[in-house]
Amino acid sequence: MGEAEAELEAARRARAAGNEGRARVCARRAAGQAIRAYYRRVAGPGWGGDALKQLERLKADAAAPEPVRQAAARLSAVVDFDHRLPFPEDPLEDAQRLIAFAGAG
Repeated sequence: MGEAEAELEAARRARAAGNEGRARVCARRAAGQAIRAYYRRVAGPGWGGDALKQLERLKADAAAPEPVRQAAARLSAVVDFDHRLPFPEDPLEDAQRLIAFAGAG
């Protein structure tokens, strides 16, 4: 999960710099990389696509635990111009949850 962890660290740096929008983008990319690696491992090669496509796939995967699907849904949700989220959960924590799931799968 090296690339995913590097993106998650970029998300932390962006947050520390006060750039919450960039932090969320990096968190989403981190999760997407981990999910892509997970599906390649469990379903074989041939699965590609950007982070949002990966999140959408996991969100719809009935075999994934509900908290994991919910985290994927939150990371793929549209936010307003001021990056306000319609839920209290932290995007970086959601990305960490998805990375942990993908690594354990």
